[in-house]
Amino acid sequence: MRLYLFAAVIIFLNACNNHPVPEPKPQSNAADTTVEKPDFFPVTSFLKGQIYNINQKGLAPLKYTTVNHTTDSVFVKLEQLDSLLTEFLHPEIDSLNMVPFFTETKFLDQTVDAFTFTYDPKAKLPDSIHLKHWDVYIDPETSEVKRVYMIKEYGSTKTLQLTWQSNLWCKIVTLSHKPDGSSTVEKEEKISWDY
Repeated sequence: MRLYLFAAVIIFLNACNNHPVPEPKPQSNAADTTVEKPDFFPVTSFLKGQIYNINQKGLAPLKYTTVNHTTDSVFVKLEQLDSLLTEFLHPEIDSLNMVPFFTETKFLDQTVDAFTFTYDPKAKLPDSIHLKHWDVYIDPETSEVKRVYMIKEYGSTKTLQLTWQSNLWCKIVTLSHKPDGSSTVEKEEKISWDY
């Protein structure tokens, strides 16, 4: 009986030695100077993934174009989809490219039942960057993107807005701005792939 007890103690002690105890981190009196870089949501990769999924379905999306309160519709060839959306696929929206120019704000927006990631310029943007603002809405229950909204400005005369409703449709609104400060909707294009 003593032999079994002795063997059990040896096995127990051996098992304890196989799992090293983590060493405590040295304490420093100096303030931690590391700055955590923001991790922007990769909007461009998300949109390209959605376009890929549309192409995989093999079902031609339906595009509704509204100009002066008149709407026309046409099926879009799958190979044309990238060119219709190219304005919102460049520049690449990710942490690497946009962190120097934009700030990120995150919050749970209960009015739309989504985690909202909002991106706004840190300062005046270079003339080469037309992207002025974007939002990403994530479902708090599924952690999936519900919607993306983007604004691009071209001088003081033209604004493009993209609303992307995940797995359903997207809409591009073209606004014209007049010298008196008023704006009019020049054109709306809604592309639907869930019909």
